[in-house]
Amino acid sequence: MKIVDAEVLVCRPGRNFVTLRLTTDDGLTGLGDATLNGRELAVVSYLRDHVAPLLTGRDPHRIEDTWQYLYRGAYWRRGPVTMAAVAAVDVALWDIKAKVAGLPLYQLLGGASRDRLLAYGHANGRDIPELFDSVRARLAEGYRAIRVQTGIPGLNAVYGVHPPGDAAARDPHQRARPLVEDWDTAAYLRHTPTVFEAVRNEFGAELPLLHDVHHRLTPIQAARLGRDLEPYRLFWLEDCTPAENQEALRLVRSATTTPLAVGEVFNSVHDYQGLITEQLIDYVRSAVTHFGGVTPLRKLLDLAALHQIKSAVHGPEDISPVGMAAALHLDLAVHNFGIQEFSGYSAATHDVFRHAFTFTDGYLHPGEEAGIGVELDDALAAGHPYERAYLPVNRLHDGTVHDW
Repeated sequence: MKIVDAEVLVCRPGRNFVTLRLTTDDGLTGLGDATLNGRELAVVSYLRDHVAPLLTGRDPHRIEDTWQYLYRGAYWRRGPVTMAAVAAVDVALWDIKAKVAGLPLYQLLGGASRDRLLAYGHANGRDIPELFDSVRARLAEGYRAIRVQTGIPGLNAVYGVHPPGDAAARDPHQRARPLVEDWDTAAYLRHTPTVFEAVRNEFGAELPLLHDVHHRLTPIQAARLGRDLEPYRLFWLEDCTPAENQEALRLVRSATTTPLAVGEVFNSVHDYQGLITEQLIDYVRSAVTHFGGVTPLRKLLDLAALHQIKSAVHGPEDISPVGMAAALHLDLAVHNFGIQEFSGYSAATHDVFRHAFTFTDGYLHPGEEAGIGVELDDALAAGHPYERAYLPVNRLHDGTVHDW
């Protein structure tokens, strides 16, 4: 069996998605997700201009060899563009191999370690009453764990919470430049504990609550927040400080017992080494799509398991259903699964990416179709062409660019 074609497909059924489709001489196809939100076309070029010419004629069953060939053979290693491209190839090859076997991918990864996968959804509001409404909406949808984000008094737009009728959401032309959010760390640190006190008083002690700081605090600020939130027993505090400086987490860890989740912007095991071996975190957050695929993420999770650290694969709307399906197969197979982020998709995305995975009563399952269980409808995808779009940027009151 040989690969005879490698197509890079871009569509926007609500969000921009980049999909790689490999085809073999037997007519089998495999899909991989190469979406890098806000930098999609950089990955498209990497795949079309550099990777695709290397794939035709290769044996699709040699997944490990192909991964090493694309990673080590390129010399310029790591980085989100490279690893998203490599991930797309890796997942597409696993999709083909599982189809040849006539099995869902998780069976090739050792079989199921559980029956279903706990998911968490997103609740947000400009103020506490609006947040309560959002939490109730997620509970009504079946979620059993919820990430909580709120507006901050005095700030107009912060991560996850925008003003009503946001022009950038209404007018596609305004997506040509990033939305500018604003930030005040002192106000955030004062306000956030009161939010979780209110949520606990309203919804009780048993509901797992998560919170994403989105890299905005220094280590000492993160330590203070983690300690202030201890009475509310968070499931985790996510990305409390930029973790490229791995030593920063030592200070946070020593100051608080609030569990820590890190890694959605990481794309290599080298980003995690100290965090895992020193047990400075509790959950690893990398996505299959941005970490080089199923092959390296499985290895990372096996390393994490040795240190009692669990998985929590990144799963926002800009991970396509292809990337989500791959994550779910891995989630089902590994022993140290923790939780899966799942914010859902637009109706158009569901139509373009027909998928076997399901969300029922707060739990996900990848389904039993051979492969990863996702097929792309080319005709529908053609009706949703690419539009340039950016993630927001963040500025302090004095205009200084801050972490987003």
